[in-house]
Amino acid sequence: MTHFQDDHAFFEYLLHEYNQPFSGWDFSYLKGRREELQHKLAWDYTAIALTAMRQAQALLDMHTGGGEQLARLLAQQPVAEVYATEGYQPNIELARQRLEPLGVSVSAVNDARLPFADEQLDLILNRHGDFAAHEVKRVLKSGKLFITQQVGDQTNRRLHEVLDPPAQNNASGRPAWNLSYAVREMQEAGWHILEQREDTFTTRFYDVGAIVYYLKAIPWEIPGFSVERYFERLLAVRDLIEHEGPLDVAFHSFLIVARKP
Repeated sequence: MTHFQDDHAFFEYLLHEYNQPFSGWDFSYLKGRREELQHKLAWDYTAIALTAMRQAQALLDMHTGGGEQLARLLAQQPVAEVYATEGYQPNIELARQRLEPLGVSVSAVNDARLPFADEQLDLILNRHGDFAAHEVKRVLKSGKLFITQQVGDQTNRRLHEVLDPPAQNNASGRPAWNLSYAVREMQEAGWHILEQREDTFTTRFYDVGAIVYYLKAIPWEIPGFSVERYFERLLAVRDLIEHEGPLDVAFHSFLIVARKP
């Protein structure tokens, strides 16, 4: 870990990390400072998606981010008609630049409503994005699949413990977000659940600058996060890492494959 002459030098270092550019979903800047100890989950989302894509004629990738994952999938398994949606403003133009040359129509969305006709699509993918079970069901053809890998509510819990942000209102109204809750919600909406899996792996942070960069990149995790506002807590995290070693943070994920009746 880098040592600093005083707290002001540490503050300036954290500001530098916070202001580093970030685009798409690329954390390569943190190589060597943030490590996924168990990169592979108990399932292979890519393989599951590719298998389903072989039978698809009209595909939607919800919350496509910068389009990185969808572009990789299409390189291996083309689909005749492909759509993508994205709601995070910095990613919308990136997704269009990456995906439109591949023939993908990219739509900006700002709520749960999907800009498609009833039963327009025959496969919907969603990796790490919100969804409304009834709305996804509306735009999918009968007998077709919805495949989603979700970020569970135990993800980044350790960061909340050490930074102690103010309690947040739960905008979704859900008391929890885990496999059992999501499956129950989907079954109540009339879905047939074909596969359900849940897993957790550890992300290790070796320095506070990596944590600052990471939280800047995901502003929904701790709304209002800034170096200035959280500097005293960040000093405490620095001391924690110096005395106890790298900070291990759980990443909680679950998979659902569902069929519309």
